[in-house]
Amino acid sequence: MRFHLTFLLAIVSCLPAGAAKLDVSQLPAADVKKGAAVISDGPDFLFAIESAKKPELYIDGQPAGPMHRAGQDRWTYSGKLKTGISHSFYYMIDGQKVGGKTDVPAFGPDSYEQPGVPRGTLSEKIVHMSKIYEGMQSNYWIYVPAQYDPGKPAALMVWQDGQGRVQRDGAARSQIVFDNLTHQKKIPVMIHVFIQPGTVGTKAMRSIEYDTVSDKYAQFLRDEVLPEVYAKYNVRKDGYSRGISGSSSGGICAFNVAWWQPEQFSRVLSNIGSFTSIQWHPGEIDGGNVYPFKIRKEPKRNIRVWLQDGSEDLENNHGSWPLQNLQMANSLKMMNYDFHLSLGTGTHNGAHGASELPEEMSWLWRDYDPAKTEQTYEMEASEKAKPLFRVKIYNRE
Repeated sequence: MRFHLTFLLAIVSCLPAGAAKLDVSQLPAADVKKGAAVISDGPDFLFAIESAKKPELYIDGQPAGPMHRAGQDRWTYSGKLKTGISHSFYYMIDGQKVGGKTDVPAFGPDSYEQPGVPRGTLSEKIVHMSKIYEGMQSNYWIYVPAQYDPGKPAALMVWQDGQGRVQRDGAARSQIVFDNLTHQKKIPVMIHVFIQPGTVGTKAMRSIEYDTVSDKYAQFLRDEVLPEVYAKYNVRKDGYSRGISGSSSGGICAFNVAWWQPEQFSRVLSNIGSFTSIQWHPGEIDGGNVYPFKIRKEPKRNIRVWLQDGSEDLENNHGSWPLQNLQMANSLKMMNYDFHLSLGTGTHNGAHGASELPEEMSWLWRDYDPAKTEQTYEMEASEKAKPLFRVKIYNRE
């Protein structure tokens, strides 16, 4: 199935001025040798490979232009790529496909430190012992923007698999993005809670917490974790001012929480969401695979949803990640939800979602008014004018 997507790929064969700071010496020698070496700074990319013969570089399935020799058996290519998405590449040498990599993020300016932007602060790790999930221990961190004023209630966003957002320059550069967007007033001043999946002894609880279709995890946040946050910070309680996000099983978890308790969370960001049957127990409890049909058959929730996935996402005994996300999008569209689907060509990987995080957050919090406590979300006119998503088989004759 080939999805009708247009990637605006701007490539130049000479070294752009903005890429002057990129140098082949910054690339791991092992990656250069096997043809997996790439480095970037914003739209500027540098690729390198070792080969006795001149290789041809393909980016996003398209020829990129001639490579240049940079020493014996070393070839490089510099060019500009579209930011806010992820890319893939490989080489052709003597008619054979060589090296390459999928899910290469391309970050825009809001994912880099900017001069004059004040930094928020990250708390130490906080340990929580649950009663709702008996005996479960969870860790979480609280990120507070520099603009936070204890005298003014702040918005809230909860991030599943939050341990992945603790490092400031980590894969998603989340803290940097939050600081830049808050400074630009593209998102309101908000408290961010990074929560890690729990454990009961040595038993990992992630899938039980995240993939189970029930209101239990929503209760866990509402009744256990968030009251601890309220004790430290002045946080708004209206769902209009609260968002929730996650990736993979964390993505369905975010949707699940808002579905069951839209009065608590009305803004959902799901990256490579696992809307599949991971925790489906026939005759006992539904799995996430039923959500496209619950959306079509059950009363509409007042929520706003951003879905992101890739056409090369997982296909296994639990289901099809890309097809389920397409089903989610079509169901949301049929029922006139305020939603957006960002569908790339990536695998089950966070690169695309990380690259577009500034866009995701800006869209999710667009038109936010701190003077309000509620809003009826309506589908954008641009989305209303578009047809339902369709699929096409591309990997068979």
